[in-house]
Amino acid sequence: MKILITLIVLISMNEIQSVSAQEIKTVNFAQLKPLLHQTNDTTYVINFWAVWCKPCVKELPEFEKIRKAYAAKNLKVVLVSLDFGAHAADRVRKFLDRKEIHAHAIILDDPDANAWIEKVDENWDGAIPVTLIYNKEKRIFLSHAITSAELSKTIDRIIN
Repeated sequence: MKILITLIVLISMNEIQSVSAQEIKTVNFAQLKPLLHQTNDTTYVINFWAVWCKPCVKELPEFEKIRKAYAAKNLKVVLVSLDFGAHAADRVRKFLDRKEIHAHAIILDDPDANAWIEKVDENWDGAIPVTLIYNKEKRIFLSHAITSAELSKTIDRIIN
């Protein structure tokens, strides 16, 4: 009986893990660009980061806190990974699962960064982490690692 219960628990845990593991889509800049210019009633928090970037990794939990704190508001957090390589999607997915970060994530795989960096924001020099927070009326670009307090304050400025 104990073996049967253990087996059921293990199967259930596996099902829960497979449900929580998100699929990470890889896109080029042309596919990402529309996300940077939405005109609906949603406020977007778009963070550019990578698993190899220490300040990026340090601030990622802040985005998860914000995602949860603003769940009742019309806010969408998108993590745009700049990781690259043959297994980038698996690496990013496993990293986010391990850190229990459930915000929507995509990988931007477009090698001509010089062509698209300024299209994200004209003040971006290419360094990460950076965060774009916008809605149809306001747009703020933050070119440094941020805390959840700064993130909340900035989102509130955009929303209100």
